[in-house]
Amino acid sequence: MQLDLNLLTALDALLEEGSVAGAADRLHVTSPAMSRSLGRIRKATGDQILVRTGRSMVPTTRALAMRAQVHGLVQQAHQLLSAQPELDLTTLERVFTVRWHDSLTTACGTTLITDAHRQAPGVRLRLTAEPGTDGPELRRGEVDLASSSSVPALPDVRHRLVGRDRLVVAVRPGHELAEGPLSLERYAAAEHLTVSRRGSLRDPIDDALAELGLERHVAAAGPTAAFALQLALGSDLVVTIPDTVTRTARDQVGLVTLTPPLLLPDAPLYLLWHQRYDDDRAHTWLRDLATEAIQALFAPPNT
Repeated sequence: MQLDLNLLTALDALLEEGSVAGAADRLHVTSPAMSRSLGRIRKATGDQILVRTGRSMVPTTRALAMRAQVHGLVQQAHQLLSAQPELDLTTLERVFTVRWHDSLTTACGTTLITDAHRQAPGVRLRLTAEPGTDGPELRRGEVDLASSSSVPALPDVRHRLVGRDRLVVAVRPGHELAEGPLSLERYAAAEHLTVSRRGSLRDPIDDALAELGLERHVAAAGPTAAFALQLALGSDLVVTIPDTVTRTARDQVGLVTLTPPLLLPDAPLYLLWHQRYDDDRAHTWLRDLATEAIQALFAPPNT
């Protein structure tokens, strides 16, 4: 038979009140309606549930045995279907997986972890490396928050623009490009390095040069910004990368930063998450915290 789950609520009220009239008042229904519910409960369980003794009704042995379980089920159902409770960060226990580009993790990872632990000590963050190809991890729930330089193509993946970064040229100290003005011709004639987790030897810079009738030679592709910076430090290769998110790493390895000799569009930075988390208060807190950490990186000094 198909069981009407509303009968659980009626059964809970009957067992708590011990009478049809009392249960009817509690659920704001008529006594005849509650009597009909009791009849359906008796048919479903094969038990009388309440039996008359004099002028009152008492629960059967089976009713007494199931009373606590029925009440617990009704309470769980109310919690499940009610509005989300207020988020208490002090008691929140959850593991979030954050998959960011390595330069963004280097620039903001410490701030994100520190702020998250200070506000929600029970939260743990897993900062993982980006794969070589775009995968379905966001859709499968394996990644909670990701970064990207482009708007996602999938309609169920949400995005938020959190910053725009200008591109700069990085070379080793003593590199010939660091001597004198950096002309467009000198820049194009140099040996270049791209940063691509897919190993691509071409990026939008090549398109910008092509519009000017120029072509550069890309000698290598590095999977991460950290690798590219180290390679540029130990060779004559030139790498053109986002300024703000790589500034700390460039300073640490001691690279020279130059302004590109051509107009290049800023590199956008997006946070990505799956739509299943739109109304998840803990996830909303995490992405807001991540947004604050990233935007602080882009904020002008002394603001």
